[in-house]
Amino acid sequence: MNRTRTYDRSGRGFAGGSASGGSGAGRGAARFGGDASRRSSPARRSRGSAPRQAPRGEFALPKTITPALPPVEAFADLDMPASLVAALAREGVTVPFPIQAATLPNSLAGRDVLGRGRTGSGKTLAFGLALLTRTAGRRAEPRRPLSLVLVPTRELAQQVTDALSPYARALHLRSATVVGGMSIGRQANALRSGAEVVVATPGRLKDLIDRGDCRLDDVAITVLDEADQMTDMGFMPQVTALLDQVRPDGQRMLFSATLDRNVDLLVRRYLSDPVVHSVDPSAGAVTTMEHHLLHVEEDDKRQTTTEIAARDGRVIMFLDTKRAVDRLTKHLLSNGVRAAALHGGRTQPQRTRTLDGFKNGHVTVLVATNVAARGIHVDDLDLVVNVDPPGDHKDYLHRGGRTARAGESGSVVTLVTPPQRREMTRLMVTAGITPQVTRVRSGEAELSRITGAREPSGTPVVIAAPAAERPRGAGAGNSSSRGRRGRSGTGRSGAGRSGGAAGHGAAGRGGAGRRSAAGRAG
Repeated sequence: MNRTRTYDRSGRGFAGGSASGGSGAGRGAARFGGDASRRSSPARRSRGSAPRQAPRGEFALPKTITPALPPVEAFADLDMPASLVAALAREGVTVPFPIQAATLPNSLAGRDVLGRGRTGSGKTLAFGLALLTRTAGRRAEPRRPLSLVLVPTRELAQQVTDALSPYARALHLRSATVVGGMSIGRQANALRSGAEVVVATPGRLKDLIDRGDCRLDDVAITVLDEADQMTDMGFMPQVTALLDQVRPDGQRMLFSATLDRNVDLLVRRYLSDPVVHSVDPSAGAVTTMEHHLLHVEEDDKRQTTTEIAARDGRVIMFLDTKRAVDRLTKHLLSNGVRAAALHGGRTQPQRTRTLDGFKNGHVTVLVATNVAARGIHVDDLDLVVNVDPPGDHKDYLHRGGRTARAGESGSVVTLVTPPQRREMTRLMVTAGITPQVTRVRSGEAELSRITGAREPSGTPVVIAAPAAERPRGAGAGNSSSRGRRGRSGTGRSGAGRSGGAAGHGAAGRGGAGRRSAAGRAG
């Protein structure tokens, strides 16, 4: 179907619609309204979204006032450009995930959206397809993007860019990835050249705005991805300052794996009568993962960890600090395990090459701090090990979310020493998970049965470390754009250090192929 797509002044719907008279998105936008008056004040925005008491420290979901449009069964049932539907088919994405089927009819119609679902549930395409469709046919002026995706980390920014690139190309939309750790000059050039879609970490975007290289006045569609992590990392002031600069009558979509009280503030202040789609992240984890608490003795923990790392297949091992990550990586290499470290002390080019080595199988064990807990998708990763137990249930769910993605299965194993047992039991209750608890020792058959552990070769291996690099302009951020230091040992988490790679043009790196692509990147 040929479609003529031009936006009305509100930026919330099509003025033209389809050649056959327009249905779906065009009429839906009118039905749900796109006038500026509906966002006249924070008090008005909060009406109808007052929180109720909710369990496990999360706020109650707001009640939707306007009935939602029904879910669809296929992408072809949505009012999206034919070129976009064709691109989905080329990438092997044929059936919408539940969060996509539920939210896309409404987000394409201009509704605000609040989506909660565990990582790997398909959130990226849930917001991305609507954002791209509703931006198609428009051209951004220099320094003035039309749509914005805010994310907390470099890795997630690059993953979102990669996931959306083939679809942006199909619609001839230009994109820019705006993040710390890479050349701010290159990113400024991308914005000055014109980019309809910007994927950004909050601090680096603030830096570029302060430099006069970007304005948000024309942004009609804004997405907050992994909103809970942005608030946990101390980005709330930067996020709210940015949201106050986008068009007040624009569309907002907020996606998060967990919803705590800080996220509640964003929902009440910036979402108007949102369509709500919620899948309890712990429920998803229970159905697609096995959860094991392995009780180990302190003096046997290192050997147990080494035997698990020597298993056949890839594994991510999480520890609390950069120093602990480096120590374990060195130990594993000396015992014949192809391991590599990933933490905030590495430059972004180093981190990118480490991840590439892990994805292509050159590295079999990724030893990481919480910097790897979100924004990383690796096919056929069936085991995550918490060598150091996480600090709270949200960290547990996000670490575990690196496996069992896009409907696949996987296991999450946590090594627990005697002093940690009570706290881990409490954490599992908070997460809504009933794990299998087993006492193990290195060399035992039970450890091998659960994790695939085996004796390492003992022959040291050498994996060339990514060369240290400091791209031109990487230090251009300022102190105001840095978040607080977290317990994960990842260092400063804000804009100057919390981005991914810069990019311009819709091409990116592609990489959203196969059926599981619909569930990548959260």
